[in-house]
Amino acid sequence: MNDGEQPRGGFRDDRGRQRPDSRRVGGKNRTATRPADRRRGGDPVRKVAWEVSRAVADGAYANLELPKALRSADLHGRDAAFATELTYGAIRMRGLYDAIIEFAAGRPAAQIDPPVLDTLRLGAHQILGMRVPPHAAASETVALAREVNGAGASGFVNAVLRRVTERTREEWIREVTAGRPREDALAVEHSHPEWIVRALRGALRSDGITDESELDASLEALLEADNAAPTVSLVARPGLATVQELVDAGAEAAKLSPVGATLPSGDPADIPAVRETRAAVQDEGSQLVALALAAAPGQVDGPQDWLDLCAGPGGKAALLAALSAQQSDVTLFVNEISEHRTDLVRRTLRAALDAGIEVMIGTGDGRELGAEEPETYERVLVDAPCTGLGALRRRPEARWRRTPGDVTDLTAIQTDLLNSALDATVTGGLVAYVTCSPHVAETTAVVHAVTNGRADVTVEDARPLFRDAAGEQIRQLSDRPTVQLWPHVHGTDAMFSRCCARRPSPKTEQLQ
Repeated sequence: MNDGEQPRGGFRDDRGRQRPDSRRVGGKNRTATRPADRRRGGDPVRKVAWEVSRAVADGAYANLELPKALRSADLHGRDAAFATELTYGAIRMRGLYDAIIEFAAGRPAAQIDPPVLDTLRLGAHQILGMRVPPHAAASETVALAREVNGAGASGFVNAVLRRVTERTREEWIREVTAGRPREDALAVEHSHPEWIVRALRGALRSDGITDESELDASLEALLEADNAAPTVSLVARPGLATVQELVDAGAEAAKLSPVGATLPSGDPADIPAVRETRAAVQDEGSQLVALALAAAPGQVDGPQDWLDLCAGPGGKAALLAALSAQQSDVTLFVNEISEHRTDLVRRTLRAALDAGIEVMIGTGDGRELGAEEPETYERVLVDAPCTGLGALRRRPEARWRRTPGDVTDLTAIQTDLLNSALDATVTGGLVAYVTCSPHVAETTAVVHAVTNGRADVTVEDARPLFRDAAGEQIRQLSDRPTVQLWPHVHGTDAMFSRCCARRPSPKTEQLQ
């Protein structure tokens, strides 16, 4: 190839795509567009990411807000994928980016106007976390700032991002973590609040699947998994849809969940079974805890009533409903604390209800149900409200909203719910206590606090109930009668499950 010849396929544009209209002018790579013709407003794709970031700052959830914004802007395909990665990445990695922005701006992030700070985070993610040429990432973000933050702010954004482009991601990490204690440095590098890093380290140590000598490496692998974009997991609700139907629609059969599939690309809503709620988006860990409860050996003869004590928004309830329909004389009861969340459950269960599956849906405080309906249900699922630290990869804003104080408040609720569930369970019945958090205070500590204070409860081994798609017991579980799944080990959310059996109380045994 001659020195002046254009490389085949052209240069890459601001989203890393080939641009065949580039030219080599004056010995430098330039686009053919004249400066006067260049767009001064922000790219619509980047503007969507900024608008969603602002909505999240006001309390919205990215997974709910982004689809609406994409539809409103009529973004599809690669544009939608770019906006999704930009939005989630900037929110997820803001801890690292804020440290870098502070260094580049020469002022604390708290002193930067929040809408401008969101613009800078988007620019930093393009420069340091995406395959966007640094100069293009900076110039496009400055154009966005000019539109959404104003001309004055755009100059500040330009100056800060030009400094960000002067170093690689690795160089910046070394700069902003230098001299920090180990856990603090990990918190900055992997963009987690330090209290969460400490909690995850404690959870890994408590679970016991990692030797003490490998604990640091395991913790770092977990933090990295939290920051990796997760695949879209689907569930085929038995009797309503099949895994093969999802595979025929472009998904791939899951190796872990026997009713699961993963969607490599595309919109799940394009799959008829998902639109009709015969299938749904659901993490494999959530699928496995419902499958385990349904697969537990029966200790009670005759018709059975199952209960999902705190079911909203209804994903596990819908799977339990489908599974209950495949057994004789089983009726599922579903409870939620508010009418709004009960309506969400009804919508999730629409296909099951339309198919004639018997599901009784009600509204009430799960903490009171045990006293209102004592010794009524053979199997109870307590999918307790929790910090959600096990699903940080799917909920990028959660790590910045939770505080250590939330743990204290939630464990009180979790304890009450588990006690209520046990009261509502018949002798010989089974309760599955589940959280989407590995935090020890929300998992084993709650179960110990409840079971140690009750003589009518025994802890059962949950591990044999967790089977993969090949029918084998899931590997790399604790050597205790508890199941803790991990993103970096199992590829699921960090779901926790422990089974408790109700047995006759000592007074009852004496009477007999």
